[in-house]
Amino acid sequence: MFNLKKNLLILVGVVTLTGCFEANAQRTTPANVNRPNTILMVLTSHDQLGNTGQKTGFYLDEAAHPYSVFTEAGFKVEFVSPNGGAAPVDPTSYNLNDQLNQQFVKNQKVMDKLNNTLSPQQVKPSEYKAIFFAGGHGTMWDFPDNQSLAQLTSTIYEQGGVVGAVCHGPAGLVNVQLSNGAYLVAGKTVAAFTNEEEEAVGLTQVMPFLLESKLIERGAKHTKAPNFQAHVVVSERLVTGQNPASATGVAQQMVHLLNQKTDK
Repeated sequence: MFNLKKNLLILVGVVTLTGCFEANAQRTTPANVNRPNTILMVLTSHDQLGNTGQKTGFYLDEAAHPYSVFTEAGFKVEFVSPNGGAAPVDPTSYNLNDQLNQQFVKNQKVMDKLNNTLSPQQVKPSEYKAIFFAGGHGTMWDFPDNQSLAQLTSTIYEQGGVVGAVCHGPAGLVNVQLSNGAYLVAGKTVAAFTNEEEEAVGLTQVMPFLLESKLIERGAKHTKAPNFQAHVVVSERLVTGQNPASATGVAQQMVHLLNQKTDK
């Protein structure tokens, strides 16, 4: 069984959540199980920050904080990643002085799921009320061109579900097309990590593309707050946030939309 504390000592500050990929091959979403209150959280499988030699992954706050909001509201959360199996944490985000982060990584059931995330092919979209894309720079490499994730997202949305994403998580939305061929974000108001924020962290030249620019190219109306301030946008059943400070707000707005649907 994976021991997170031991792994931290061995890796000397480089944090990844490793697990058994062979076990993942056997793990599937159970057939004929109705999960009306389940949210699918998408995490990156990518752990290399371009050619910098640095590690990346999903940003811990952007998974832990929404997870807390979702579960406190009575929703179950399942995890999926482009490759399935272990999802890597961006080591720069590994802040256990944050209470919600600490609760998240000390929850053995959560850690087991993060070590053994579902692959997109194992997911039945009919079993989920919503899909949420956590951010982290790794998403910029493996979210956009994953056709299975894009299909899951469009199906969940078109069956009446809610779609959410925060920070670099909207990288998972840039190539999502609805059944009529239109991009999901086209004509909608969105927020995401801005070009100015990318410049501020010194990664403009490292990124495969600039997320703000790509969303605008896809027909979205991109809005933003000053660098690193919380900013959440709701546009129909799409909820997006600008940066890590926006993660809780995105989850809260998603829950609000889901509860509105339940009340109807």
